[in-house]
Amino acid sequence: MDFKDWRKAPDNTTDEQATPKIGRYRGKQYYDYIDEQIREAQERGEFDNLPGAGKPLNLDQNPYSGDKAMAYSLLKQNGYAPPEVELAKELRSRFEKAQQKLEKLRQQRISLNSRRIPPFKSETRAFNDAVGKATEQYDQLLRELNRKILNLNLMAPSSMHMPMFDVEKLVQEFREACPIID
Repeated sequence: MDFKDWRKAPDNTTDEQATPKIGRYRGKQYYDYIDEQIREAQERGEFDNLPGAGKPLNLDQNPYSGDKAMAYSLLKQNGYAPPEVELAKELRSRFEKAQQKLEKLRQQRISLNSRRIPPFKSETRAFNDAVGKATEQYDQLLRELNRKILNLNLMAPSSMHMPMFDVEKLVQEFREACPIID
């Protein structure tokens, strides 16, 4: 076996050897460097013929479900979700419905005030009663949602935690946005 001194520079006798790209990425950001590496690999065809290319991903298996994997798969097959997901969905939908109801009252107030004729006393009384009742219901709903949010935060992982509603602030904002008609 011949001894080869590796400390010496190699002979560049073949043209097939790639020249080193020294200083090519100087001044570029990290993501630009990565994107360029990926583009070059695509041009060379290194991503061709990968196993599973062109096939949809199998997302049925959840590696994070742990002991509850079978329960989650049964829920999914029957059109349900885990209880914490169902509760979060319920909380969002009930809050959105309450917001829509309050928005209808705001629009009603705007339409009553924008008429040429001032609202009749019966309309004013009915509107003020509706606002008082809606404010009370909104306060109760927010308090109930806060109780459910507390339950959700206790049983769900931290990534699913929801912040509590500031009941007094939200009710006060509604009262300012939709005051009673004098």
